Amino acid sequence: MHNEAEDSGPSGYAAARLRLLTEEARSGPPRRAALADLTDDWLTGLFAAGAEGARGISLVAVGGYGRAELSPRSDLDLLLLHDGSDPQAVATLADRLWYPVWDLGLALDHSVRTPAEARRTAGEDLKVQLGLLDARHLAGDLGLTTSLRTAVLADWRNQAPKRLPALQELCAERAERQGELQYLLEPDLKEARGGLRDATALRAVAASWLADAPREGLAEARRRLLDVRDALHLTTGRATDRLALQEQDQVAAELGVLDADALLRQVYEAARVIAYAGDVTWREVGRVLRSRAVRPRLRAMLGGGKPSAERNPLAEGVVEQDGEVVLARAARPERDPVLPLRAAAAAAQAGLPLSLHAVRRMAATARPLPTPWPAEAREQLVTLLGSGRPTVQVWEALEAEGLVNSLLPDWERVRCRPQRNAVHLWTVDRHLIETAVRASAFTRRVHRPDLLLVAALLHDIGKGWPGDHSVAGEVIAKDVAARIGFDHHDVTVIATLVRHHLLLVETATRRDLEDPATVRAVAEAVDSQGTLELLHALTEADALATGPAAWSSWRASLVSDLVKRASAVLSGDIPADPEEAAPTAEQERLAIEAVATGAPVLSLRAQTEPPAEPSGDPEPLGVELLIAVPDQAGVLPAVAGVLAVHRLTVRTAELRALDLPAGVEGSVLLLDWRVAAEYGSLPQAARLRADLVRALDGTLDIAGRLAERDAAYPRRRGVVAPPPRVTVAPAASRHATVIEVRAQDAPGLLFRIGRALEDAGLRVRSAHASTLGANAVDAFYVTGAEGTPLPGEEAVAVARKLEETLRG
Repeated sequence: MHNEAEDSGPSGYAAARLRLLTEEARSGPPRRAALADLTDDWLTGLFAAGAEGARGISLVAVGGYGRAELSPRSDLDLLLLHDGSDPQAVATLADRLWYPVWDLGLALDHSVRTPAEARRTAGEDLKVQLGLLDARHLAGDLGLTTSLRTAVLADWRNQAPKRLPALQELCAERAERQGELQYLLEPDLKEARGGLRDATALRAVAASWLADAPREGLAEARRRLLDVRDALHLTTGRATDRLALQEQDQVAAELGVLDADALLRQVYEAARVIAYAGDVTWREVGRVLRSRAVRPRLRAMLGGGKPSAERNPLAEGVVEQDGEVVLARAARPERDPVLPLRAAAAAAQAGLPLSLHAVRRMAATARPLPTPWPAEAREQLVTLLGSGRPTVQVWEALEAEGLVNSLLPDWERVRCRPQRNAVHLWTVDRHLIETAVRASAFTRRVHRPDLLLVAALLHDIGKGWPGDHSVAGEVIAKDVAARIGFDHHDVTVIATLVRHHLLLVETATRRDLEDPATVRAVAEAVDSQGTLELLHALTEADALATGPAAWSSWRASLVSDLVKRASAVLSGDIPADPEEAAPTAEQERLAIEAVATGAPVLSLRAQTEPPAEPSGDPEPLGVELLIAVPDQAGVLPAVAGVLAVHRLTVRTAELRALDLPAGVEGSVLLLDWRVAAEYGSLPQAARLRADLVRALDGTLDIAGRLAERDAAYPRRRGVVAPPPRVTVAPAASRHATVIEVRAQDAPGLLFRIGRALEDAGLRVRSAHASTLGANAVDAFYVTGAEGTPLPGEEAVAVARKLEETLRG
């Protein structure tokens, strides 16, 4: 081949090149390398014939050709390097090299420079510098080429603190312009985010010695994109990097792939690997550059020595360090199957990335979750899904290391699955996460935000199966919801939401809403007000996550009108007063003791749910805290404040006035709460009781203690949660006004609500609070001082004032 290309001139090279490109047996990296070898031989022959007797000149391949990665229609990127001693000889040689290339119709990117000119141009033009990092000697003065390579690499390493931020900016601008390769229906394999240019940028970062990309899968992803580009060049006969719709079937056939969808899925998977590697690498570059900038100042202040990185706790076994979420030193993923979800939820809530090392360690060592999942795992999943925009990068980190598939095996069928619909912006899996992100903004609109978020995650899960995706999805959603630990009722609601997630928008836009049968059919399908409320929120989240063409004010108004009509059909279902439940024997015993002693009485006991396997231990749900207090003002804020001071998270809370047995004088408030320690172990019951006595008699300054702690350990401003929403529930009780609060869960939230209601002169007859992931959904049955419900206007004013207090 060497002789043929050299001896026969351009026509010999052209014939050999054509044979090589049409050989079916050879493709991929071997063909690219062989094409580079053939081209090397031809150009070396041209150089030898034109540079006879000349000294101080060399021919250098740069860029993709320098990497010996020639696609069928690639540019030839060449540098004619010379020492400046004989400009005329160099000009003559250049003509003898460039014209034969042009005569064959090959694209050529060429330059003629001395080493000093090459270095100066590289210093001014980042793209030139990147090309020179892959410089490869072809012919002539080897010493000239070697010295330039050495100098360029040294320049690159010396200038890395300035050049790498510029390169990152270049990558970001390109991503903004070209979009994300892993989601585009007609992607640019080179320029889009996660494409070949990004892979080259990662090589440049590695060459700086400042940071390195995660290597696993990266070379294979790059090879896959290069193979697709080769096939695209061969099928179109053009030097194009855009994988247009009309060419995808031919490209798939050229590669021996099943069809265009299978081809796109492979492209998306490769792009995802490169994009994730880029995220990790640029974070590491930023961390190294920040530490380099800070270290000299710290050394001057501390008198030398290496400062240890600050580690701030975020959750059990999870800390923040250097702007990333890492595992605590004491964390043991092999003994803590909930840790991956807890770490992911903490990262998303803090708006921080999960460190690569932490994700890999958890993927390699964490035990699988039992079936059904323990309650904490379910709560952490809901918290992760409800964290808004930061959920995306955390989910991508889990997915990159296979943790999503191990948590939700059904995810594999929708992962990287293209949607051939111009309305859709995303692949199926990303659309599901985007829907959860959109749904997180609606968590104040619904009574069960946990069901909304999980339904958002699962609503299109059936798209990986044949037939109607809503029908298939209902079956999968039932299985997944049961596996992650929802009870039968909640499983049914989630399955209904998945089955009917298109019902409202299709009915509203295609049916006559004046026809009672239309509205009745919707009401019968959803079956309850609660499910209708959830379906309304899911419909809007789904449409917003699809793309701008899927939702409009017109559609929104039609859907709202339909929901209002269906709600009227279902409105006969008025909830009974929840305070009427009979007390248990233990609750009654505590209440009688509280009356007898005139002081609070409490008990703490572990709450469990049945083990996943007959031989296993029960799964801990948290700790049940039962408190009986003689009826008096300020009980709710006192108890909630004491728990907040002791760093106890409230999962569920019930407060109600208890009717005592005949013959027992007095009135008692009973609190039945489920709590969990933020970190470490629970305090002793005696300490809680002592602090509760002090809180009730006013000698424990709870507000001051909480303010001091917040000042000492300010909480990271992570997720921007939807604002709190406080409403008056219409006709919910005959005996009291029901104030509903939906807000982001936070330490001391119940204390603030309780104190605000007390300050308004209200008596809390009962309270029903639950924490669903990061969302608090609370209902307070209140009366005025005389024990009657509040007048309508006063109730609305109280709700508005409470909302302002929580926003402040």
